Amino acid sequence: MAAAADLEAVAPTGALWGLVHDFVMGQQEGPADQVAADVKSGSYTVLQVVEALGSSLENPEPRTRARGIQLLSEVLLQCHPLLLEKEVVHLILFYENRLKDHHLVIPSVLRGLRALSLCVALPPGLAVSVLKAIFQEVHVQSLPQVDRHTVYSIITNFMQTREEELKGLGADFTFGFIQVMDGEKDPRNLLVAFRIVHDLISRDYNLGPFVEELFEVTSCYFPIDFTPPPNDPYGIQREDLILSLRAVLASTPRFAEFLLPLLIEKVDSDILSAKLDSLQTLNACCTIYGQKELKDFLPSLWVSIRREVFQTASERVEAEGLAALHSLTACLSRSVLRADAEDLLDFFLSNILQDCRHHLCEPDMKLVWPSAKLLQAAAGASARACDHITSNVLPLLLEQFHKHSQSNQRRTILEMILGFLKLQQKWSYEDKGERPLSGLKDQLCSLVFMALTDPNAQLQLVGIRTLTVLGAQPGLLSPGDLELAVGHLYRLSFLEEDSQSWAAALEASGTLATLYPMAFSSHLVPKLAEDLCVVLSPGLLSGKLDLAKGDGPTKCSRHLRCLQALSAVSTHPSIVKETLPLLLQHLCQMNKGNVVAGPSEVIAVCQSLQQVAEKCQLDPESCWYFHQTTIPCLLALAVQASMPEELSVRRKVLLEDEVLAAMVSVISTATTHLSPDLAGQSVAHIVPLFLDGNISFLPENSFPCRFQPFQDGSSGQRRLVALLMAFVCSLPRNVEIPQLNQLMQELLGLSCCPGCPFSSTAAAKCFAGLLNKHPAGQQLDEFLQLAVDKVEAGLGSGSYRRQAFTLLLWVTKALVLRYHPLSSCLIDRLMGLLSDPELGPTAADGFSLLMSDCTDVLTRAGHAEVRIMFRQRFFTDNVPALVQGFHAAPQDVKPNYLKGLSHVLNRLPKPVLLPELPTLLSLLLEALSCPDCVVQLSTLSCLQPLLLEAPQVMSLHVDTLVTKFLNLTSSPSMAVRIAALQCMHALTRLPTPVLLPYKPQVIRALAKPLDDKKRLVRKEAVLARGEWFLLGSPGS
Repeated sequence: MAAAADLEAVAPTGALWGLVHDFVMGQQEGPADQVAADVKSGSYTVLQVVEALGSSLENPEPRTRARGIQLLSEVLLQCHPLLLEKEVVHLILFYENRLKDHHLVIPSVLRGLRALSLCVALPPGLAVSVLKAIFQEVHVQSLPQVDRHTVYSIITNFMQTREEELKGLGADFTFGFIQVMDGEKDPRNLLVAFRIVHDLISRDYNLGPFVEELFEVTSCYFPIDFTPPPNDPYGIQREDLILSLRAVLASTPRFAEFLLPLLIEKVDSDILSAKLDSLQTLNACCTIYGQKELKDFLPSLWVSIRREVFQTASERVEAEGLAALHSLTACLSRSVLRADAEDLLDFFLSNILQDCRHHLCEPDMKLVWPSAKLLQAAAGASARACDHITSNVLPLLLEQFHKHSQSNQRRTILEMILGFLKLQQKWSYEDKGERPLSGLKDQLCSLVFMALTDPNAQLQLVGIRTLTVLGAQPGLLSPGDLELAVGHLYRLSFLEEDSQSWAAALEASGTLATLYPMAFSSHLVPKLAEDLCVVLSPGLLSGKLDLAKGDGPTKCSRHLRCLQALSAVSTHPSIVKETLPLLLQHLCQMNKGNVVAGPSEVIAVCQSLQQVAEKCQLDPESCWYFHQTTIPCLLALAVQASMPEELSVRRKVLLEDEVLAAMVSVISTATTHLSPDLAGQSVAHIVPLFLDGNISFLPENSFPCRFQPFQDGSSGQRRLVALLMAFVCSLPRNVEIPQLNQLMQELLGLSCCPGCPFSSTAAAKCFAGLLNKHPAGQQLDEFLQLAVDKVEAGLGSGSYRRQAFTLLLWVTKALVLRYHPLSSCLIDRLMGLLSDPELGPTAADGFSLLMSDCTDVLTRAGHAEVRIMFRQRFFTDNVPALVQGFHAAPQDVKPNYLKGLSHVLNRLPKPVLLPELPTLLSLLLEALSCPDCVVQLSTLSCLQPLLLEAPQVMSLHVDTLVTKFLNLTSSPSMAVRIAALQCMHALTRLPTPVLLPYKPQVIRALAKPLDDKKRLVRKEAVLARGEWFLLGSPGS
């Protein structure tokens, strides 16, 4: 029995000895992993491994000893968590001793020490012992890169786990590391070494007398000049090294006396990258430096930065120079001064002013902008700097403005003034008397008003921007100034010569109206109200001025500008309460009396109302005020116009398609941001209006007959269902709609009513919008079943097939957006209609609607349920069936499938399409031969970005692409010709060797579109032909 036990103990040891022998003597690498796995599993202990290695570790041959220690180190790297404290002590003593061994052994010893540096059971004091041994016994920079990296890893591990022990070494640790790092060249090691230096400084290790040495050992790499080799597996970039070294250099003020001269030297060099790196490093240093560090170097730094801004040929260097100046000024501004200390900020700013002031006064104005940029960079750093510079510069610039008489020079000076005024906005002043602009207010206002009255449009634009910035300074403008400002903005808003000036004046009016609502209510709104009255005054209309026919173009233009100005200034709740009644009253008056307002005039008023609604969305109270004021008024006007007795032209204008579409936009915008409670109040009035004819909430509700759009109402009344759609389809989802069952049935009936496509389409869209938001459940299923039955009945009948198809299309879209299971059945039904002789082309166009975003219904803004990536899902689920249907379809039906496929692919995100491109490209190319211009245009729009993003795949079909694109450049459709030429242009992105055989043919063919009768076609032809001419030339 005892003998058997002895044999069992010997067997594992024998196997271990065999593995050791194979590794050490057999030079096999696999046994190391096997031994480590056995130690982890408990088959052997580390002590047994050491015993098995005994003869190898004592072998007189250095290579054998190195292999033995390598095996032990590999085991320790994988098994160090299993080591006991006693074992760690003995192993470290062993490894420290071996550091004195032959140089062939050192790499394996370092790997073992790296494993031991990771041990949790490392006793106190041993980390210091190991590092001392490495510093003393190992000349690190004579080792290969991987072994140097191992030394850095040992140091990093100890700094993370034994920080207090290492700090106990004092400056000796810093000195030892300097010796280790000195001379390092490999970028992989430098990244680790820079991180160690940064930790030495940031974790407050004792640098002792070695600050300069530590700086020298790192700054010798500045600026970084490293180009990564091609196909570098390590992925180290020059920027990584730059940022890592910059973090070291900018980590302590103690480097300042050595670093700042170096930075000045490199900024003054001729190397662009050195200039940029130096200025960026200076910028970083300023976050930790104070006046003490900068004091001796400020004059030199300023001279270098000034030179780079005045003389640089690089915008990047100029930008970095200005950023450095900003940081320097900010650093000087935040330093706390003793009572007897010199204020370096004033000294520094005085130098800047002294060197820049005279350039602002030069007649040729050559260095005006560089000087202004320098002054503004410094002024933007702090309130003190801003006060100091603006108080010196603004009076000078005001004087120069009056000295120069040319508009261009005045514009340059005013732009500089504007820059300084913008800087003043950054700083707040509690005491009005402290504001530097207070003493210059009158001069500034006078100057701005001069600019606003100047005939030069560019000077006017700068004047408008300056007025806006002045107005943003709290309490600066007096009531008199504001009245003058409003007067100028009013005048500029009606300029016809230059569109930029009036657009800028409208924008400025909106900005300032938010700040000074009383001034605009008192001085601008009454003038605009008077202008509206003038347009409609009987005196001017004695000849029955017909706005619809364009009588009096100046009058129409002024009318439009007046409406735009009213909407622009409606940025404050108090102004909205004045402008909104004006706009609504104007709309009402346009439909009374002798005015025959055309659709464009009514649409212009609706567009202004919509812009006011958008501004009101930011304020819940204004939003509700707009809603409850505007929607009843619009509905009342529309209902009045829909009455059968109202036969006059002026009334019927409100029922035209484009006018109703404009009113739909107003109602939608006014509804989307309502709270559920307020929306519930409104829906309780509007739905009964359409279902029951309850007009009690409408103003002027005495109509000659009942309003019954669903119960045998006139065609005019039925058209107003579009307004119902705009309201109910913009409500939040949690708002309960009264009489929903009846409403859905009425909408369903009207959607298939022949005779008025506008009404039936509006009803179908409204029905679909409500379906989309309705929660899942029995009621939704009932509505869907009713819709499907109605569609099937309609498609089988000849009287309202198109209306039934429209209903099918909108219901399908509503379900596709919310991933409803029934959507797949409806899409299959839609695909079946592609073969229909009557509805086939329309069904193909329907795929465009399914994939597009709508503007009036089923929108995210209108709270519709729109699932993310619905287009991708539609593509995945349905394109294979479209392709299959195309191949199986008769020849006369194939164009419908191509059109549907083209619409789907054209609106699909390109990253989704690219992987499928090889299988679908042949169909897209066939679609180019389809005679339908819509198919051609959709396919060209799909192919153009693919030529840019997938050139390798597209180049396989270059012969077909060139032929078809050139044929389409002669298409009767201008849009197709332009798209084909754009694709010919994009073809030049394909590999040049593939294209060169076609170059002569293409250049000859593109000569014809150069004479096209349309300018836009000729423009694209010039661009495309120019690229083909350059194809294959040097540098192209």
